[in-house]
Amino acid sequence: MKILHFADAHIDMANYGKHDPASGLPLRVLDFLKSLDTIVDTAIQQKVGMVIFAGDAYKDRSPSPTFQREWGKRIMKLSQAQIPTLLLVGNHDISPAIGRAHALQEFKTLQVPFIKVLDEPCKLTSQELWDLPLQVIAMPWVARSAFMAVTGETNSVNAFERIEENIGSLINDWIDELDSSLPIILTAHASIEGAKFGGERLVMLGNDLVLSGSLVKNPKLSYVAMGHIHKPQDFNEGNQPPVVYPGSIERVDFGEIKEDRFFVIAEVEKGMDTKVNWHQLKDVRKFIDVRTKLKSSEEALKFLKEELPSPKEMSGAIVRLTVEYPREWDSLIDESALRKYAETAFEFHLVKRPQSEARVRIDGDQVISSLSPMDLLTQYFDAAKISNTDELKKLANEIISEEK
Repeated sequence: MKILHFADAHIDMANYGKHDPASGLPLRVLDFLKSLDTIVDTAIQQKVGMVIFAGDAYKDRSPSPTFQREWGKRIMKLSQAQIPTLLLVGNHDISPAIGRAHALQEFKTLQVPFIKVLDEPCKLTSQELWDLPLQVIAMPWVARSAFMAVTGETNSVNAFERIEENIGSLINDWIDELDSSLPIILTAHASIEGAKFGGERLVMLGNDLVLSGSLVKNPKLSYVAMGHIHKPQDFNEGNQPPVVYPGSIERVDFGEIKEDRFFVIAEVEKGMDTKVNWHQLKDVRKFIDVRTKLKSSEEALKFLKEELPSPKEMSGAIVRLTVEYPREWDSLIDESALRKYAETAFEFHLVKRPQSEARVRIDGDQVISSLSPMDLLTQYFDAAKISNTDELKKLANEIISEEK
């Protein structure tokens, strides 16, 4: 059975670019929708047995009706094609307040055919999955307030620790309870201890639900469909079961500049190793990040243009140029001329980082070689106008003593 797995769509990510005059949508949103269209069309063309979306349809927990309409169009195509689809609720889909509807609520409320929303931990038997020859354990994102309500804890740190222990026991119990003759798939929107994060870090690690590596690598599982971390990876690469983060469907920011974007089709069969086929999403928006330091005041504009790629290479890309330079050269940075040079780019960002250089001057009657490290450090503190230096001097003395 073929299972298409994707995650972290974030279709309302409109942090760069202008609006499309025809649709009225932000151009960046169209980038994400193009990738989503590719995923949905592939599921239909290849007649996959199931689609698993592992959370975070949006960036905003309260997406506008326009973005909900665009997401709904794509999910309805899967429903109309009669492809069973599981929608896991992620941290960007759920309100932190108890009782508030989450961003995928309408599919559950309206009971859309062949669509099942997974907004609480659950196990699903074959009968509950349209009689498909598999079983699913689902672990959606649970808000901190729900963690504390479940555990009765008033301390959020303790609540996280207890819920992680309880979830581990719950998943293992469910694995033992399910039919061992059918494949078992675990899907979760969470971090895994030891997994590699990309540069996005949309949430603080301390707020993540963290699953243990041994839990997700349970050999009784046939496939583990993860969401939440944007860096594509198989956490159990070369072994069974595959533990896959497909990553986000479009580059979210410059932290993902070096990473290609993917979705996965897994071939699952009981008694056989699961095969994982990575499908790269083509034509995702290119990010270009250039960092340089202006070393001369002569022909500064020419130097900065040469540091940038050619206009052809920048065409359609989101470009960021970060320049360090002495503060007194600020007038040499001609931003309008740089923007003109980069006009083929989708968007151009200039980050100016003027540097101030402070020098400590030694009195004319002093010779540096005659001064101790502490004498030099004291003069630096005075020149830099650093107050309350007693603790710093004490620490410096300890370091100098250790070196000696």
